[in-house]
Amino acid sequence: MRRPVRVTIRWLLCALSLILIGVPASAQTPPLAATVAQIGQAEHDLGAVDRALDTRVDDEKRKDLRTSAMKSQQSARDAAGALEDQLTLVQARLTELGGAPSGGGEAPELHNQRASLTRQQRTIDVAMRRAKLADVEAQQLLDEIDRSQAEQFGQTLATRVDSPLTPSFWANVIAAVPRDVRRTSLFLSQGGTQIRAQWRGGWPWQAFVGLALAITILFPLRRATRRAGQSYLIEDAPGHRLRRSANALWRVATGTLSPLLAAVAVVQGMRWAGLLPSRWSSLLDALVVAGGYAGFSAAVTGAVLMRSQSSWRIAPIDDETARRLRPLSLLLAGLAGVSIVVDAFNTAIGASGAAIVLTEAVSAMLHLLLVGALLLSLGRLRGQRLDQEDANSLSVSATLGAAMLILWVAVAGALIALVLGYVGFSVFVGRFLGWTAVLGCALYLMTKAVDDFSTTVFVRSSRVGLTFTRAFGVRGSVVEQFGILLSGFLRLALVVVALGLLLSPFGTGGGIGTLFGRLGTLTQGLEIGGVAISPGVILRGVVVLFVGLALVRGLMGWLENRYLPATDLDGSSRNSVSLVIRYLGVALAVLWALSSLGIGVERIALLLSALSVGIGFGLQAITQNFVSGLILLAERPIKIGDLVRVGTDEGDVKRISVRSTAIELGDHSTLIVPNSELITKSVLNKTLTGPLGRVQIQFSVPLGTDVDAVERIVLEAYTEEKAILSAPPPSIFIDSIVDGRIVFNSFAHVSGPRASYGARSNVFKAVLRRLREESIDIGTVAQRLELLTSPSEPKAEQQE
Repeated sequence: MRRPVRVTIRWLLCALSLILIGVPASAQTPPLAATVAQIGQAEHDLGAVDRALDTRVDDEKRKDLRTSAMKSQQSARDAAGALEDQLTLVQARLTELGGAPSGGGEAPELHNQRASLTRQQRTIDVAMRRAKLADVEAQQLLDEIDRSQAEQFGQTLATRVDSPLTPSFWANVIAAVPRDVRRTSLFLSQGGTQIRAQWRGGWPWQAFVGLALAITILFPLRRATRRAGQSYLIEDAPGHRLRRSANALWRVATGTLSPLLAAVAVVQGMRWAGLLPSRWSSLLDALVVAGGYAGFSAAVTGAVLMRSQSSWRIAPIDDETARRLRPLSLLLAGLAGVSIVVDAFNTAIGASGAAIVLTEAVSAMLHLLLVGALLLSLGRLRGQRLDQEDANSLSVSATLGAAMLILWVAVAGALIALVLGYVGFSVFVGRFLGWTAVLGCALYLMTKAVDDFSTTVFVRSSRVGLTFTRAFGVRGSVVEQFGILLSGFLRLALVVVALGLLLSPFGTGGGIGTLFGRLGTLTQGLEIGGVAISPGVILRGVVVLFVGLALVRGLMGWLENRYLPATDLDGSSRNSVSLVIRYLGVALAVLWALSSLGIGVERIALLLSALSVGIGFGLQAITQNFVSGLILLAERPIKIGDLVRVGTDEGDVKRISVRSTAIELGDHSTLIVPNSELITKSVLNKTLTGPLGRVQIQFSVPLGTDVDAVERIVLEAYTEEKAILSAPPPSIFIDSIVDGRIVFNSFAHVSGPRASYGARSNVFKAVLRRLREESIDIGTVAQRLELLTSPSEPKAEQQE
């Protein structure tokens, strides 16, 4: 029903526009008529695409239809934009004319002009509706093409044939051998006939020139360009890291272009010489593609491994690993090129289904065996070096072990599928793993290259950094921050492009949205409260959640290790920014996962409102600590590294989270304090207003002591102590005179409260030693002891 309705609406709008244009045709401007014709052409092309989709189309035809639909959609959008501008002009002119007078008496020229502008406005409005309808129709056709492509890909993976281990499989292959042999012989004989005919007509010098040019490009020219690029990088490129990255990319460029241009030279020389028939054209094109892809695979894996030039190696791998993996990477590149040529050959000769299934099974088996050999080599190398790894590399080894386990599961599943007869699935898994390895190596090289470029060029000591700092007054830290931000943005863009290219060689389109969108087509499931609950939806939500958390983790690692250290913020400010961004990122990842499940923001708000009662009663303490943690991060009354006293406990603040704060005490134990305690109760922060610590010494001397000598001795003791600061200077005062003694009170400052105790002890020792040498008594205020007796005690003494 959808297609007839669209056609009906379109024809109605066309008729209405023709009616409105027909009368004032002489008054219309050429741009409007051309725009309407452009919309009509777009509608005609979309109708052709719509009719073509009613029949069965192959991959090439589907690509052409998609291209045509996209061109029509863009044409309709351009026409809508042009019409919108024209409509604005017409409305402005109508506004200038104003409304018609109610009593009549208007000049005929103004009346006719207003009527003409009104008709133009209606015409433009109808044309804009047609353009928007064409845009919507084109988008629907594009979605239909994508769905059909995905369905065909799914059918290919789910198609089951006879198992290669069964006699029926080989019986079909043997039965198809005579026909395949005849088709191959006919294909080859046509090529041989064409070669002999052209050879009799003259010497095919074009083919020999192409062959000689291919040999020159493939061997001496490639080596010369590689050496020339490396020499230039050694002499002129800034920074060791940037030289290594540029050298790796140069090796990839030369290693890819050399076989590609060599294949083009050979094929084009044979075509110019007319040696091969037109039926061989698709096979020749496949040879060019195979040469380019094989060269790219070999070059990108070789640039990562750098077996012969370890000093130029970017990846953190040793020489033994590079030596063992390099032959496997070359075999992978050669197998990929051969697979492309074999598939094109089967298509060119019209091979039977049994022959195609056999070649696909052999290709799948070889790919899976090669991936298995690669995993075995990595496993042996990992086992040999596991005992020598430190604590930091153990986590990397654990991550590598998990990835290898997943790959082993994929290889085992593909082998089982091949045995069961799911040849298409096993071929996809084998080639997908090979393409993933090549794409992963290319992504690694590109991310390293953009990071090295950004962090080498945009530093305060580089030419660019000096230009910005001197010419524009930009701080050096801002230049470095821009370099780090540019690196992060470019690497994120490369990751997105790589995800889009992950499935593109297999005829399934590309893009992250397509990748996650296909996960929802696994099963329909149940619908509860407007939310679809099914294994596919749950799997999609879990995948989205893990991807979101992985992105948050990567962002936090880059923020804490790269960006924040380049800023002028202190450690506490970095911790506050890091915590806020971490919790915000986790919240966004959770919201993204919930939205992928079909749970909108309004449902989340309803759920939170329902839980508010429980939060108010059961989770009151947790909520109070959470809010207090946000207040601590915002107001920062205490920071990481501060020396604080909470009650009777004193220690250094080591960590501040949204729930609690960790304080390390003097005995190296950790005191976990809820954040609400730090907000609602008194806390002594000894380093809040300043980092200085104070030393105070009080003592008394007899009344007849020389006070100038005492003052000199104390000040010299302060001066000799290295921990005592000269600014502010030490000071000594006479506090009071009590019971025949002079009480002194002295002060000095140290770099921090933690250094005051030891400095005070050292000054005490120096003062005591110097006062003893000067024979000056030191002590506290003397106390008088009186013994009181009762009145009866003297009488008893007299009686004795």
